[in-house]
Parts: sequence; C-alpha cells; structure tokens
Amino acid sequence: MERTAVCKRKTKETEIAMSLNLDGSGKTSIHTGIGFLDHMLDGFARHGLFDLEISVKGDLEVDCHHTVEDVGIVLGDALCQALGDKAGIKRYGHSILPMDETLALCAVDLSGRAYLNYDAAFTVPRLGELDTEMIREFFYAVSSHAMMNLHVKILDGGNNHHMAEALFKSFGKALDMAVQEEPRIQGAWTTKGSL
Repeated sequence: MERTAVCKRKTKETEIAMSLNLDGSGKTSIHTGIGFLDHMLDGFARHGLFDLEISVKGDLEVDCHHTVEDVGIVLGDALCQALGDKAGIKRYGHSILPMDETLALCAVDLSGRAYLNYDAAFTVPRLGELDTEMIREFFYAVSSHAMMNLHVKILDGGNNHHMAEALFKSFGKALDMAVQEEPRIQGAWTTKGSL
C-alpha cells in the first residue's frame, strides 16, 4: 500500500500544494518563496528519505509568518493522510544529529496527541528571508496537525545556520524512524487499540 498524500490549502494569505511520499528516496521540488525555508525542507526530506513537492504562493509582501505557518499545517495534514490508521508503524523515532559545533536532538511519538517541546535559542533575528522565531511556529504547526508529540532541542550550538539545519535534518531522521513499518506489530502500537 502506498503511503502518500496530496494536500492543498487556500486562504486569503497563502495557496499551497504539497505531495508527500513516506517511502521515497529524498527527491524534492520545493518552492515556498523563502529560500532558507526551501533549504531547510530539502534537508528534512533528503535525510528522512521522503519525496516532497511543495508549491506556495504566500503574502510575503507582509512577512514570512503566514507562509511558514501554513506550510507546517499542510505538512502535518499530509503526514496524517499518508499514515492513515498508523497500523504496523514503529510510532517512536529519535535522532541526535551533529553539524560541526552544533548538536541537535529530535524525538517523535506519532501518538495522536499534539504536543511540542521546543528549545532553540537563536542569536540572530533572520536567516536569509526566514525569521528565526518562525522556526518554532513551523514545528508547532506540524506537531499540531500531524497530532504528534515532538521534541526538538539544540543541545549545543553556535552558528545559527547550523542550528536551524540540524533541527530540520534531525526531525527528518526521527520521523523516518517513527514511520518505519514493523512486521511484528498487528494494528496500531498502543494498548488503547488505536492512535
């Protein structure tokens, strides 16, 4: 069974089309209008081995807020759609990822309960055209719409570009682990009967 999703979202602020394949090879075509966000999402998909296509028309003449948040919303929706009832997946994933002086941690539980624990202190207001405060908003939107428990933390940092990139790559690797199929599991991996 293919674990794919095609999602669209159109508001007065953004118009987004996204396709996601959880069993891909890391192929991407990402055009959000924010170069640094494209770079981060490319790292997420390549290191998670997800095929990801994103096309966005956003109100960037205002600022990057609506575009970044709405991309997170649509990615969360796509993850829910691609995972279905989550039968047979490992559910949990984690990654501690080094990038030069930076060390990032990400842990995921595809629990059906949304929660974000975010700890990353950036020392610059922007990376390219991306406001660094929007990195938290992106992860909040994904965790909320994917109904996942998500912990992302910078354990050691220095260069802000490295810090952001390590967060996105570690998220990709942790999510890849969580969505892997486990043949020993029948149904969803929970005592509740469903996630």
